Amino acid sequence: MLHRIAAALAVSGAVMLSACDPEAAPVEIAAQAKPDVEWRQHGLDNAETRYSPLADIDSGNVDELGLDWYFDYPTSRGLEATPLVVDGVIYTTGSWSMVFAHDAKTGKLLWFYDPQVPREWAVHLCCDVVNRGVAYRDGNLYFGTLDGRLISLEAASGTLRWSVQTTDRERPYSITGAPRIVDDKVIIGNGGSELGVRGYVSAYRVADGEMAWRFYTVPGNPEEGFESPAMAKAAQTWGGGEWWKIGGGGTVWDSMAYDPQLNLLYVGVGNGSPWNQQIRSPGGGDNLYLSSIVALNPDDGSYVWHYQTTPGESWDYTATQHMILADLEIDGQPRKVIMQAPKNGFFYVLDRATGELLSAEPYATVTWASHIDMASGRPVENPAARYKGETSGLQLPGPIGGHNWHPMSYSPDTGLVYIPRQDVPWVYATDENFRFRKGYWNTGTDNLAASLPDDPAVRGAVLGAVKGGILAWDPVAAKPRWEVEHAGPWNGGMLSTAGDLLFQGNAEGQLVAYRSATGERLWDFDAQTGIVAPPVTYRLDGVQYVAVVAGWGGALALVGGEALTAGPIPNRSRLLVFRLGGNDTLPPVEQETLVFSPPGLSGDAAQVEQGKQLYLTYCVYCHGDAAVSGGATPDLRTLDAARHEQWLAIVLGGLHWESGMVGFAGELERPQAEAIQQYVIERAHLASDRQTGRDAEQEAEQKAE
Repeated sequence: MLHRIAAALAVSGAVMLSACDPEAAPVEIAAQAKPDVEWRQHGLDNAETRYSPLADIDSGNVDELGLDWYFDYPTSRGLEATPLVVDGVIYTTGSWSMVFAHDAKTGKLLWFYDPQVPREWAVHLCCDVVNRGVAYRDGNLYFGTLDGRLISLEAASGTLRWSVQTTDRERPYSITGAPRIVDDKVIIGNGGSELGVRGYVSAYRVADGEMAWRFYTVPGNPEEGFESPAMAKAAQTWGGGEWWKIGGGGTVWDSMAYDPQLNLLYVGVGNGSPWNQQIRSPGGGDNLYLSSIVALNPDDGSYVWHYQTTPGESWDYTATQHMILADLEIDGQPRKVIMQAPKNGFFYVLDRATGELLSAEPYATVTWASHIDMASGRPVENPAARYKGETSGLQLPGPIGGHNWHPMSYSPDTGLVYIPRQDVPWVYATDENFRFRKGYWNTGTDNLAASLPDDPAVRGAVLGAVKGGILAWDPVAAKPRWEVEHAGPWNGGMLSTAGDLLFQGNAEGQLVAYRSATGERLWDFDAQTGIVAPPVTYRLDGVQYVAVVAGWGGALALVGGEALTAGPIPNRSRLLVFRLGGNDTLPPVEQETLVFSPPGLSGDAAQVEQGKQLYLTYCVYCHGDAAVSGGATPDLRTLDAARHEQWLAIVLGGLHWESGMVGFAGELERPQAEAIQQYVIERAHLASDRQTGRDAEQEAEQKAE
């Protein structure tokens, strides 16, 4: 499984050459004299800039960059981690919250830790069995698990130090984000809003895992009192309803940043539970602190200030996206700012000491609001966006967001923030038959609106609005500077360097280096799989490296299917490490072709339609729109007759629970499961007919030639 080139031999060979060749000696000595530069924190620094001062690899020599070594991981689900590099070791996480430690020069696997997450817990996850990385402090590692644990390991050996359960296991909480460390505390949030939880962020002592404080992001049952004045204030913004029975949402599932001078911890807060405000808070209100940046005192978790990006959130417009701290001159005045491009499509620059809004302009296509009113700081909404009594129409952004979790980066050299932006439309409609289903998706929206119609004209119009790319944003001028267009959305996080370089992996399976000042494409590498994670860079023994974990997955890879990803993208989970002059290669891969050999369709049109509706309720979020997999999970259309014989054992009995496919016997009856099966069979026959037609067309073209 481990593949590595003997980097140590290559280095020793260079030393021997230097001893024999006087002209080469000064070069080698100079290289060895360069200090090591590590990547010790998630965003490289407390400000989460993801800007490296390294410039050994620059815009003039990046075309000499080559693969030095790689490591294939034993899983085939999405990889989203930011690797840490400390004392010559790379620490990273993989699917199912596994942790790996590698020699950063050779790739040798030093140790591996599997927290044994119950595979059936996957049903409690919105967006794949991913993990975004570890935190490091004083020889110890800290990371969260999908089933809500916070674990500390000895970095040298991977030995368990302590483990604490941070969530109520009776609720569908999860952890996919990376912890942050402030002084003697490790900070962790959680996910699960769509499935029905109440959000919070907690601090635990690094020494023993004892909880130091907890800040809830939304109020609980008012009859039981409030945990803090902040919660009492928030409760006044929830209009009626019994949101606490479902949970209210507001999970802190990803972004954080810390200013040690101000002693402020910034956390991004997620969407409502359910999405549809008409259900969770029928009397309206802002529903604090949903979709907000909240500044806390990290000593005790007390509230300091907040800014809400989307009052009365109703579209899954989280504010959990990457936040960056910087010192900028705005209107002739030096300002300490915090910057964010949340899902709702506007780029925000705030004073990070007070939360004062300094600018907010659209970085993606926005139809739900015309602009942000600078006097009030509130969006001026399109009334139709709230889908009261009718659908929203084609709305941008959709729940995937104008920017999702994929980290931005900031370069003080160019003064630009680099955003992995995207346009993915959605149609929202109220689910008139909504009922809370514990542990299952609870959006409060009509899932039929999530399925693209088969009408080619309508389908083409929707897909024509889908875009992805890099946007270089000037936060002082509050406008874009340049843009690079990608083939589609869901591309990787960003890395900026002092070498006038910007690195990003993409959904097409390439790691690319651009000139950070202009966006000019300078170098690329075929990773053979989609890359969603952000790259990092480090220098060790005089050599600069670039590293990235590759492995297609995440939310869009599950639900997007062919409509949003231009066909299934294979997952090949691996860690890739590059240096100048690297000459390793990946093994060749064969082009994967889907084979459709379904049994005959026995259901009538009514049963197939019922199956479609049930599929959109129970299956679409893992197996894709119209039963077309995006590549991270099996494509159900490829099931043959033998597999369809096992259908009820799988869907109701949980035959494949070890892969995360739990049984739905407590939720679905046999006739319902059979209706879903008939819908899948119909989709398979349609795919087979299209494939046969394409094959016939190609054969005719070949004969004509």
